[in-house]
Amino acid sequence: MPMKKTTNQIIEHLLLRYPDLSGIKEQITTGCNMILACYRRNNKLLVCGNGGSAADSDHIVGELMKGFLLERRIKKSDGERFVELFGKDGEYIAKHLQRALPAIALTNHTALATAFGNDAAADMTFAQQVFGYGEKGDVLLCISTSGNSVNIRYAAQVAISKEIQVVGLTGIGGGTLATLSDCLIAVPAKETYKIQELHLPIYHVLCAAAENEMFGTGD
Repeated sequence: MPMKKTTNQIIEHLLLRYPDLSGIKEQITTGCNMILACYRRNNKLLVCGNGGSAADSDHIVGELMKGFLLERRIKKSDGERFVELFGKDGEYIAKHLQRALPAIALTNHTALATAFGNDAAADMTFAQQVFGYGEKGDVLLCISTSGNSVNIRYAAQVAISKEIQVVGLTGIGGGTLATLSDCLIAVPAKETYKIQELHLPIYHVLCAAAENEMFGTGD
């Protein structure tokens, strides 16, 4: 069996491909460790953003809730339980399920978002979901190229009130999120599309590091 990679090795590989990110290695490492600690506590990741960052939120959940770089077979005992309960169906279920890292994109609940926006306040839809889903020990990943999105700010403030750690993923400076984030990962770019181009490899590393630490031993 190949040796398990370390989080530092995963980050170093990122920096080889994107040397412009070398100046924020410490922040990327801190973000990885915060998300990993969340999963080790059996908590979950909440993710939010607007526009392209909303698409990134969904992308992140897709990498965490199923196998990303590793095969994530369920435990043998779980598979046996499915077979015991459901026979042939249980065999199919056990064969195709994968272990997950629980994550929720707060951007995908159209009926909730439109209803809350119409009935209460559109800029509070992320905050409402943090209030409803969030639990102490979770992590909220806030993606905002400017760091100043009002609905992201409200979500971060609700998270803080519930003792949910905040990781901010922004452009240079960090905007308002700089003062609200337990870990701010502010990429060295100012134009929106350039910031987004650097966000993708960073959140891939956040996902890869968590997956590697939680499932990289093959147990």
